Amino acid sequence: MARDPRLERAGVSGFNKPKRTPNHPKKSHVVVAKEGDQVKTIRFGEQGAKTAGKPKAGESDRMKTKRASFKARHGRNIAKGKMSAAYWADKVKWTVGPIGIMLGLQLGEANAWLSSYLI
Repeated sequence: MARDPRLERAGVSGFNKPKRTPNHPKKSHVVVAKEGDQVKTIRFGEQGAKTAGKPKAGESDRMKTKRASFKARHGRNIAKGKMSAAYWADKVKWTVGPIGIMLGLQLGEANAWLSSYLI
């Protein structure tokens, strides 16, 4: 079976596998997203932006607030799924593990906290 030319053009190893693009003038990552029969090349993330990155033990309140603000601001677009840039930015640049671990909350508390921002 022939390899999809969109994968080669984007330089990624497969569908739904994001890759850093350090030489792109504006966007920091690229992914060729596939959901069902629909395929779309998505560039996302601001080049050189200081994101909160991976949650760390003893993370500063400023970074926790920054992470929460991103999720609140883009919650509806993140919920759209794999075909949105916000979904990939959240997954690659802001989320590493379950939201409960990131926020230091129990799972039920974390879901309630997040759902209050997505309304």
